Amino acid sequence: MKVVALGQAKNALSAYVEEAQRDRVLVTRHGKPAALIIGVEGEEFEDLMTRSDPEFWQMIEARRRASKTIPAVEMRRRLGLKQKPRSRQKH
Repeated sequence: MKVVALGQAKNALSAYVEEAQRDRVLVTRHGKPAALIIGVEGEEFEDLMTRSDPEFWQMIEARRRASKTIPAVEMRRRLGLKQKPRSRQKH
């Protein structure tokens, strides 16, 4: 990870954005971490927005908790399918 002072980053932002495509760049202010530049070239805009949206992940987690799932054995029984044979262990 490259560490760069804010003043230096402001003067050469394009270069640091380019460098961030290969490795993260930590920007410091008065010697303390202030920002992290992470390259995202090639990523889809929508993917980037949802990955960083806590409300999106809360909604996903709520949906997962609310869904009523059944074990595969029960699903096979309800559909009238043969039960999946158990794998034999080698001795």
